[in-house]
Amino acid sequence: MDDTPLTPLDPAYATMLRLQFAIAALVLLGAATAAEIAIPGYTGAVWLPVILFSLWLLIRMPMRRYAARGYSLVEERLRVVRGILFRSDTVVPFGRVQHIDVNQGPLERVFHLATLTVHTAGTHNASVSLPGLAHADAVAIREDIRAAIRRDTQ
Repeated sequence: MDDTPLTPLDPAYATMLRLQFAIAALVLLGAATAAEIAIPGYTGAVWLPVILFSLWLLIRMPMRRYAARGYSLVEERLRVVRGILFRSDTVVPFGRVQHIDVNQGPLERVFHLATLTVHTAGTHNASVSLPGLAHADAVAIREDIRAAIRRDTQ
């Protein structure tokens, strides 16, 4: 385990997660409404658990996911830590990097976020994704890694 302090993700990532969970909660509430209509005489039997679960999704889950992720760039390696129940601590030496992607989905574009994906040689776990970066930070990290790779090959 590395003792290097982790850089937190962009705070807008927590807001984007909250919006993603709100969309999921709306779908669950729609299904719960259909179930409530289909089951006569049990008003609230489906809604109550779904509402409680939706509140938990909206209030607690985004901050837990946000707090459980981080990264560091030291000694020409990228370290990505993630996970709530199952923790993952991945270290990618820049010398193993094949190519680097900066991706944005529709919600990420709205929040000016991006996902940095580093691809390495090999087949198992050959790519490491780091979501929740500000787009400018993701591009800067990509360029830092590219510059380090060029230094190593010269």
